[in-house]
Amino acid sequence: MTNLDAERPAESHVFEADVSRLLHMMVHSVYSDKDVFLRELISNAADACEKLRFEAIAAPNLLGSDADSRITLTLDEENRRLIVEDNGIGMSREELIEALGTIARSGTRAFMERIEANKAGEGAQLIGQFGVGFYSCFMVADRVDVVSRRAGAEEAWLWSSDGQGAYTVSPVELADAPARGTRITLNLMEDAKSYAARWSVERIVKEQSGHVPVPVSIIETPGAEPAQLTDGTALWTRSKNEVSKEDHADFYRSLSGQYDEPALTVHFRAEGRHEYTALAYIPGAQPFDMFDPDRKGRMKLYVKRIFITDEADVLPRYLRFVRGLVDTADLPLNVSREMIQESPILTAIRKGVTSRIITAIEKLAESDAEAFAKVWENFGAVLKEGIYEDGERRTQLLSLTRFKTTDSGEESRSLKQYVADAKPEQSAIYYLTGTSLEQLRASPQLEGFRARGIEVLLLTDQIDSFWVMTAGEFEGKTFKSITQGAADLAQFAKPEGDAAPDSAPSADVATFIAYAKEKLSGEVSDVRASDRLTESAVCLVASEGGYDRQMEKILQGAGRLELSAKPILEINPAHPLVKAIAAKADGTALKEDAALLLLDQARVLDGDKPADPRAFAERLTRLFERALQA
Repeated sequence: MTNLDAERPAESHVFEADVSRLLHMMVHSVYSDKDVFLRELISNAADACEKLRFEAIAAPNLLGSDADSRITLTLDEENRRLIVEDNGIGMSREELIEALGTIARSGTRAFMERIEANKAGEGAQLIGQFGVGFYSCFMVADRVDVVSRRAGAEEAWLWSSDGQGAYTVSPVELADAPARGTRITLNLMEDAKSYAARWSVERIVKEQSGHVPVPVSIIETPGAEPAQLTDGTALWTRSKNEVSKEDHADFYRSLSGQYDEPALTVHFRAEGRHEYTALAYIPGAQPFDMFDPDRKGRMKLYVKRIFITDEADVLPRYLRFVRGLVDTADLPLNVSREMIQESPILTAIRKGVTSRIITAIEKLAESDAEAFAKVWENFGAVLKEGIYEDGERRTQLLSLTRFKTTDSGEESRSLKQYVADAKPEQSAIYYLTGTSLEQLRASPQLEGFRARGIEVLLLTDQIDSFWVMTAGEFEGKTFKSITQGAADLAQFAKPEGDAAPDSAPSADVATFIAYAKEKLSGEVSDVRASDRLTESAVCLVASEGGYDRQMEKILQGAGRLELSAKPILEINPAHPLVKAIAAKADGTALKEDAALLLLDQARVLDGDKPADPRAFAERLTRLFERALQA
């Protein structure tokens, strides 16, 4: 860098709107645990070192004579300063502006809404989850200076901000910058001066960053010799028996950016045709991006302990909540990210790791029902995507799946339990899909099944409408929606003491059903007597060959079903209202109003609105008037 460059005035920039709002929250933070900032800075420094190791595969000269990665923390209690420095990849002027002046990662708005809405104690957890960890340093510092020099570059830059809405970027002399990498100087607030004390920093590093794969050293006062706090030994390279539960919790937190403890740890080394080590964690709490439309995984891929990418499809999308890594020696170090995706080696690794994780979840279900129930509560809706997408493991995933049913109360039941308790003559697993348990439990379609003691699965996740179409069967029983086709309940006897269902509608009711079928032919495909209704007068069902009622609604809402099939209107021939209408509806106007009102009633019971609310109200008024005049 020339002297002319170094004398250039600092460029002033304004943070983008979301960053300004976020910084305001950080500066005026009420979080009870501010220690999170140091973990986030160390994690970022470790990532920078890993990126350098990767780029040095193709360009070894980037390492120069300093090949060993390191992170150094320098304390200056007298001046209330903490310096975090790494010798990683570093940043150019443009990268500084992009990385520290904007938030490129999606979800920022959701992050800010959540930290505003939740109690202070949750804030520290949310910081890491949303990938905005750098800005957490403004919880403890009233000014932050970042000097960075990209590996191989002949210029260095200073980024500086007080967190009040703007920042400056200016060139600095190479003599005042790291040989490569980034140096972050935190000018600590008065109430945060303990972060320049060794006892405080050492405690945080050992508790929260003890297993980052880069050594961390501490310099107690400027100019003193560094002392090592952590050795940077990759935890996954150690024997499974040597790693404690606390070690795993620490590493999981540094890896995932979350503050919970892992609910399940899968750590193994595969040998044979392909050799690799895998370390995977199922979180104890839902990651914020679990339902991200992109459905990206969060497993890192290493080759011989060198970080390659976190964008390889190491796991199928239905395991995207799993955090962890795979380290293999079978891939070349200079492999491109694009070639990785097409590699048969990655395909084999993916298959092996997926199988081990599913097997571990199965073992948890068998050995610790309470722990498994928590895993299912957090991730069951995502795991069920695998029933739809992963034919090879469909049976395994079906066995793991837990359901609320008409018999389960507040608990959940497995399909094995359902099949074991099924009626001897029952050939199907019956289910009902919808948006809430309350809605489903009140559904008229359940009445005949409930009256005969037939258990029905109550499915409320959107994915349920998809996987049931591809699941085929479980232990010889097919899946059947109770809102589709004929119920065929006549084969099941009612419990002793209950009156037997009417075998056929009376003549008056049969005549009215025939009339309704003709009158409503433009709205429904059929009107028929129902054997599934015992309490309600009417309900709507789908035809046998199409989609069930909930699936039609989902597809219509997504704009993927231009014209839905006409439903079937089922009428309860034993219902007092139906009998009264059939006996008295001798006038054409009354019969027409009654038929159309019954159809709209069925729509309302199905969670829809009357087709024509004004006409519905007028018909209802006429019916009231007739009743009052009688």
